Amino acid sequence: MNYFPLFLRLDRSKILIVGGGAIATEKIEKVLEFTTNIEVIADHYSEEMLSHIIDHNLFYKTKKYEKGDVEGFDIVIVAVDSLQLQEQIYQETRTMRTLCNAVDSVAYCDFIFPSYIKEGDLTIAISTSGKSPAIAKHLKEYLRKKLPQNIGSFLEEMTKLRKELPKGSERMKILSQKAKNFFENLEKKER
Repeated sequence: MNYFPLFLRLDRSKILIVGGGAIATEKIEKVLEFTTNIEVIADHYSEEMLSHIIDHNLFYKTKKYEKGDVEGFDIVIVAVDSLQLQEQIYQETRTMRTLCNAVDSVAYCDFIFPSYIKEGDLTIAISTSGKSPAIAKHLKEYLRKKLPQNIGSFLEEMTKLRKELPKGSERMKILSQKAKNFFENLEKKER
């Protein structure tokens, strides 16, 4: 199965992470790059997870998951070892409009976490549809090395110019040509 690449505004979503160990910590670190609208439920927490919770003033409960805990959340990330609990939470989200990700259990996922590169407002996502996270990880590192170091400042410059120019086809031409020139100049420098 292939996944449709989609970028969501997480600041408008209420997110629940179930789990407090190493994998949950890995997931919260990724989500925190985009929002702090996160709550966590776990019966125990790693020091690193607690540190993220405290540093970002996140709401959390120290308890075992109970049926109904997903109520009111838009996105649920299940980062626990128990396949039975992963399935239970996934099945519970089927009765509501809640997206679910059960770590390492593709059968219980509405979405997966891609490898990604984030440089300011630029985000590049890489996915193998869950077939080989190792390839996605190493491709990410390869692409990161290829990214121009000044891409963030160029994006800011383009954003400013886009706001200043009146909407319409002329603005589109100007911005397209400027972007084209930026990358053509990079290619010339690489030769």
